[in-house]
Amino acid sequence: MKKIILAALCALIIPVTGEAAYKSTSDTGTTIFDYIENRRRAARENLWSEDQIKLKADIEEAKERLPQALEEGAPVPVAFEGDDLIFNAVTGEFRATGRVDIIQLEGYRFQSTEASGNINTNEVRVKGKSHMIQINENAPRVTLDGYNTVYNYSKKTGSMEKVKGKVGEYYIAGKRFEFYPDHIVAYDAYQTKCGAREPDYRVSAKRMEIWPEQIIRMHDVGLWIGDFLVGTQKYSERKLDGTESTYFPRFGYSSNHGFYVRDTFTFPMKNAHYQAILNAHIETKRGVRSSGEFHYMNKDFTARALYGFYYDSDGRWIKKEPSLDLFYEKKIEGLPLTYTAEYEIGDWSANNVASTHREFEVGLSHDPITLWQKYNLMLRIGYKITDDDVKHADGADVNVKGLNYGVTLFREFDDTFAAYTSYEYQKNTSKNSLYDYDNDSYSNKFSIGASYRLTDKDRVVAGLKFNTQSGKLEDADYYWYRDLHCSTAIFRWRQKRDKVEVHWQFTPW
Repeated sequence: MKKIILAALCALIIPVTGEAAYKSTSDTGTTIFDYIENRRRAARENLWSEDQIKLKADIEEAKERLPQALEEGAPVPVAFEGDDLIFNAVTGEFRATGRVDIIQLEGYRFQSTEASGNINTNEVRVKGKSHMIQINENAPRVTLDGYNTVYNYSKKTGSMEKVKGKVGEYYIAGKRFEFYPDHIVAYDAYQTKCGAREPDYRVSAKRMEIWPEQIIRMHDVGLWIGDFLVGTQKYSERKLDGTESTYFPRFGYSSNHGFYVRDTFTFPMKNAHYQAILNAHIETKRGVRSSGEFHYMNKDFTARALYGFYYDSDGRWIKKEPSLDLFYEKKIEGLPLTYTAEYEIGDWSANNVASTHREFEVGLSHDPITLWQKYNLMLRIGYKITDDDVKHADGADVNVKGLNYGVTLFREFDDTFAAYTSYEYQKNTSKNSLYDYDNDSYSNKFSIGASYRLTDKDRVVAGLKFNTQSGKLEDADYYWYRDLHCSTAIFRWRQKRDKVEVHWQFTPW
């Protein structure tokens, strides 16, 4: 793939694909609102449309009118309605005009103003515009409008031209759709999560396959922002289950980075267990500070080889050249508990200090616990050992080990207001560790925060973090999220640090 990222002061051409997950930056625990917002987004995407609800009700009503119950393996009945219906009992040919409604009880509907076909061969033909709905349990929910439709209910095959509609949570359009028993193929098509008539962004493909396992497979892919092609790729896959967001990069400004553009890109490989990743980052303060990774993934286990620059939420950088990270995560069967184990070893450097860095941590977390009146509790505990063999002759090795734990209580009061409070203890600090990367200067942390939706397009968030030993307010962060059609602008004011950030990203809702 060739992908071009454009920013105010730079341009980059990279042969890979992109990923831009929705996630905010926080030092005060406000990322809990990401959990809430992403859960709400998933719920919105899974809502049934009025057409789909009506089809489900009509199918149940039609089943009740059947003279006898459906036998397993028997042909699924089809119901035909039309203002003017002509039927030849010998040949099976029919022609319907006016308001035409054709329902297959397995979960399909075709609507048009004129249709013809054959009852004996279970074929329907619509020359003009038709409206198709699919709510089959074993496939993504589909709503399409198109022309020149041909469909065979018994074979579950057909075609439709000049198509536009929705598959799962993706809006989709194409020159021609072909229907098969186990998948749908779209030609000269595009998909997007932007529901505008003219999408702010979209992904096009010469051939797009939609499979029952909630996957879109795309060939000869183009990435578009408006009418501007920003990249191409030979092949790409996307999930239809709401766990993935847009392909496109993030832009913004912060006091730590200056103006920046960043994205994460994945090189596809034949073996699905392996992938190569490039974390592309360009900023005006330090220039190009990217990193490359090679991943092996197998169910609960992930191994990553890392090389390059990484930064934390305070804009502090670490260079890994290289580092190996091993991570294991397992849900305990029958219990609401998940345990993790992670080990990393590599050569780290920052601020003229270099070491062989070893880090081992085991952790246990509880699924969110629903308490009274919509209160939710999240618990975690872990033990971490960090060891640095300093490479300078006069440098002393540094070793830190101890418990880390956290308790978070949050509540969604309604669709507009949510709040949280949390306590966290972290043994590693910038005072007892070799690096300040991802470390505060204190261990005992108490945070509170709130999120309030002012309008359908505006949400404000506040987060405060205290050092419980000194009682000092260490961080006070304020955010304004502004919905810009199919993207979001995030304004962040870090009052205690006297810093400002502005982030812009495409959003999946």
